[in-house]
Amino acid sequence: MDQQTAKKTPDKIFIGYLLFMHFWAVVALFFFNWFNFTLFFGFYILTALGITLGFHRLFTHRSFKVPKWLEYILAVMGTLAVEGTLRQWVAHHRMHHAFSDTDRDPHNAAKGFWHSHIGWFCVENPHLKQDQYLRPYARDIDRDPFLSFLSDYRVMIGMQALLTLIIWTTLGFGAMLWGIVFRIVFVYHVTWLVNSAAHKWGYKNYELDGDLATNNWWVALLALGEGWHNNHHYKGEYANHGQRWFEFDFTYQIIKLLKLLGLATQVKTLDYKTHQAHQEAEEAPAYEAPQAVGLGSEASASS
Repeated sequence: MDQQTAKKTPDKIFIGYLLFMHFWAVVALFFFNWFNFTLFFGFYILTALGITLGFHRLFTHRSFKVPKWLEYILAVMGTLAVEGTLRQWVAHHRMHHAFSDTDRDPHNAAKGFWHSHIGWFCVENPHLKQDQYLRPYARDIDRDPFLSFLSDYRVMIGMQALLTLIIWTTLGFGAMLWGIVFRIVFVYHVTWLVNSAAHKWGYKNYELDGDLATNNWWVALLALGEGWHNNHHYKGEYANHGQRWFEFDFTYQIIKLLKLLGLATQVKTLDYKTHQAHQEAEEAPAYEAPQAVGLGSEASASS
């Protein structure tokens, strides 16, 4: 089965899972109380940082370094978001940057909002699942025994099942719905909005050929700084996605805190003002001295 044929085949199992999770996320609204909401919010920040700080800026782009023990904690936090395994997430995102908004981009925004938001993984596509396609984009993950172990789907599902059981048995059914189901669905859509809304609405600090990524303030707010997506697509290796004074980047603030505590090193950053000054200097026309028109003839006449 080639890629184009695979794209036309719905992934019925995954679609069924999404419908199941969204149904119970709606049910969770009937169990609202401030304790359950606080539980949700705590796990939202924890697992969203696992994605933005861990899966994305640390593992995918290696924007900074942390000690191994902290690296592993961030990997666990991201895995609890249930957005696929670490290995798969990293591989897909590196594909996205390599082929942004083209047919080889897993969530090509040129195919429309809904395709980039949710449609791309609701169809069978061996290029996004089979090892032969993922391996070239995730060799560093494969080399680490713990990260490789964590990238097993059975481990990811087992971890979530254990957390679900603990919350359900100790805090009750409503707390489980908010801390697990509603939180997972909410973080899903926040992450997906970076692929969809932040490739459709917003402004651009950088003009990138064929790349639709934008800077979107409300996506940045929900996704802890990931919505400054045009900045990120300009130079993906930098840790600070928010680069202008008003582009608040919560995840980068955490990186700065880790650096202050001596836990983050080799943090790669881009200073927007300095960069723009350099760009303007490079684009300015070279100075040419004005030619002395007529001096030669005047000199001849005077002689």
